[in-house]
Formats: sequence, structure tokens, C-alpha cells
Amino acid sequence: MRKLISLFLLAFSTTLVSAQQYDLVLEGGRVMDPETGLDAIRNLGIRDGKIVRISSEALAGRRTIHATGLVVAPGFIDVHQHAQDLASQRVKALDGVTTALEMEIGAPDVAQFLKSKEGHSLIHYGTAASYVAARSLVFGAPLPAGTILPQTGPATDQHATPEQIESIRQRLRAELDAGGLAVGMGIQYTPGATRLEVIDMFRLAAERSLPVYTHIRSAGRVEPGSSIESVSEVIGAAAITGAPLHIVHINSSCMRDALECLSMIEGARARGLDVTTEAYPYIAGMTAVNSAVFSPGWQERMGITYSDLLLPETGERLTKERFDSLHNSSTAHWVVVFGNSQEIVDKIIPHPLIMIASDGAEGHPRNAGTYSRVLAQYVREKQTVTLMDALRKMSLMPAQMLERSTPAARQKGRLQEGADADIVVFDAKTITDRSTFEKPMEPSTGVRYLVVGGTLLVDEGKLVPDVFPGRALLGSGKHSAAY
Repeated sequence: MRKLISLFLLAFSTTLVSAQQYDLVLEGGRVMDPETGLDAIRNLGIRDGKIVRISSEALAGRRTIHATGLVVAPGFIDVHQHAQDLASQRVKALDGVTTALEMEIGAPDVAQFLKSKEGHSLIHYGTAASYVAARSLVFGAPLPAGTILPQTGPATDQHATPEQIESIRQRLRAELDAGGLAVGMGIQYTPGATRLEVIDMFRLAAERSLPVYTHIRSAGRVEPGSSIESVSEVIGAAAITGAPLHIVHINSSCMRDALECLSMIEGARARGLDVTTEAYPYIAGMTAVNSAVFSPGWQERMGITYSDLLLPETGERLTKERFDSLHNSSTAHWVVVFGNSQEIVDKIIPHPLIMIASDGAEGHPRNAGTYSRVLAQYVREKQTVTLMDALRKMSLMPAQMLERSTPAARQKGRLQEGADADIVVFDAKTITDRSTFEKPMEPSTGVRYLVVGGTLLVDEGKLVPDVFPGRALLGSGKHSAAY
């Protein structure tokens, strides 16, 4: 009898220990959660892709990582990432990013985008439905494979008829049904779109209770067509329709007037409108030289000239002759656009309404270095942003914006029991961006560990080979098996 009791107790204790054991334990790190304000030394227990336990008590795991002296924070969420290839995902992971979404323009074909990445993604992914692609398709000029922006022509410059507008809306409805997270509008790339056409796209988003992510119509101080007017247009469309609005990269869209544009967003929010925005910590942007951004009058509008444009693959500054050759080419060419000042950017990044998003694409250092740059420059060096506020800008704020698109976002951007185990562990004293305009794909240093959906992707500062834990974030039109 005693033997039976002993065997029973042994089996029970073994089951109890097994039940309390975690897949992964992060031990002794400085755990920071921007939603609750938790900032303390804690141990994290992770099981089945979730944060199961946060405790000051010791936890047992199949793998225990000693995080003493390191910050343990929610993985960074980039709502504005164009480059979705594996090389770009590698540098994003080493920059602390666990989710990177194509929300400004959107993928031309949502279903194809999602299928191509299933089981092959290092980090979480998703996309908006592309208004630009839908308009190009309706005008009989579908975007070539591998591109997201149209070249100038009838599909960009002509007004759409009522019938064409309805066809664009039908295409967008289908893309949202396929899993699109929002409507992505690059209005500056379709200058022929009337104000009514823009409002009609906002009405479509409002039908689905989804946001519009938009690159505004134009940049600069020249009226008509100033940044101020362009921000007014989309705030007005949001007010008329009720669709939530996210204005992308306000630093490059409003340039010298960025603070005034931010004050407009503050005013809209104070009066009950759902308007958000973002910025990246660089003085230069990047776009296609043969897009509508460079339609006649671009120098006067933006206050720049040919020498302010840089060809990333060669490092050359453009001349009029070189610009004309590239602008008239049938092949897309990207140029880095130096159109802002460090003084303006330094005032924008600390602003409480600014979330961080990279606008990442190969050829620009923001693809690899955005998040580490904020931590190195604005938190550690300039000390104009607290560490907790930087984490809020890079994780919680984008997660809260994404909640308008998918319930899955409620479990992201937080370091709490029950949240998704998307976690960055970094050294706040050394984390640094290394990407430059000369070497834009140099990975950041200082991210010691990165956990994506409970799977270790960066281990002791190095990428773990042959693991692809990234899963899709899907809009309300389609439900993910993961979320």
C-alpha cells in the first residue's frame, strides 16, 4: 500500500513539475510593459507561443535565458514596411522587429502575398488592400510583378468616372475579403484622383469599420497643393465618413511644416476624430523617380533640386540630365530624397502622437536601423525620449492602431500574461544602428534575443537558421488559423 502511495505521489509530482515547466524562460531581465507601466526585474515563462507567467519567483524551462542587465520588452511592430524579402526580414529581426506590415500602399494582390509568405516568414506579416493597385487595374494598366507603385500615365493622372470608382471599390472589397487589414492609399502617386474619389474610398473603409492608411496628396508649401492642404483633405475625409485615419511618415510628407501638421492632428483628435501618425528618424526619404511625385513643378513644391536626390545603388547625386533619363525610363528607379532637416526630425520623434515606423525598403538605412537608431540617439544620447516612451512608440501604439483591423493585435505590443510571446531582449547601453546611406543593409547591434510567437529567432545576437515562426495578421474578412 505504501508503495502504491509513493508511486502515486511520484507520478503526481512529476505531472505537476511538467505542468509548471515552460518552453522558454527569460530570467532576471528588466521587464518593461508600456501599457501597465511595469518596469521591474522579473522572470518570464513562455509556453505554446504565449507569455504564461511573469513572476519574481524562479521558473523552470526547457531553455532558460539569463537576461540580467538586459531590457525585456514587447517586440517592435512596424506598420510601414515595404521590403518583405528574407534579407530585409533578417535586418528587421536584428533591429528588434517581430511584426512588419505593408500598410501604406498595400500588396497588389492580398491572397497571393499571404500565400507566398506562409511558412516562409521570419517575422509576422500582413498587408493593406492597395487602392493604387486597384486603380491601375481598373484603368487597364495592372502593376508589373514585384512593384507596388505605378509609373505616370492615365492610371495615375486621369480622373476616374463614377463607373471606374465603383470598380475600384469592388476590387478593394475583394482584397479586404482576402485578408487585407485596411485600405492603403498612396494619393500622391495617383494625382488624378478627385477629392470625391478619395472620400468614396474612405466610405468603403468605413463600411467595414476599417482604417485608411494614407500617403497624403502632396508635400511642400506651395498653394494649392501644400502639405497643410493635403493633411486637411484626409482629415476632412475621415470626418465625413467616420473611417479611422493613419497618416504615414509625417516627417517626409510635411517636412518643414511637420509640427504644424501635427498640431492639425492634435486638433482633430481633440474633437473626437480617430487620427494617428508616424515618423522615422532620418532626414531623407525614398521613392520612385519615375512616379507622380516628380511630376512637373516638384522642385518648387518640395523646395529641393536635382542634387538633393541620390541613387542608392551607385551613391551618385543626380543632375538634370541624369534625372531626366531616369524619370523617363520604363524601369522603376528608386532615389533617396534629402528634403528635411535634423532640427525638424529631432522635434518630431519625441512628440507624444508619433509612433515609429520605418517605411523600410532596400536602398535606405531605415530598412535596417530605424528602431535601434531611436533607442541609441533619442533615448541614450539626446535623452529627449524616455526608454518606456520609446517602447510605447514602437510596440503599444502600433498595436493599438492595428486593433481597428484585427483582434489579434490586442495580444501584441504588450508584455503581460496571456499576450503573444513576441519579445525583444536588448542591451540598452549598447544598442546601435549601423546602417548608412552608403551601406544601408548593415544590421544593428545590441539585440541579444528575439522571440517570435514563442520561437527563438535571435539567439545571443545571431539569427537562428531554418526557423520561420512568422504568421499572418489578417483583417476581419478572413480569420487566421494562428489568431
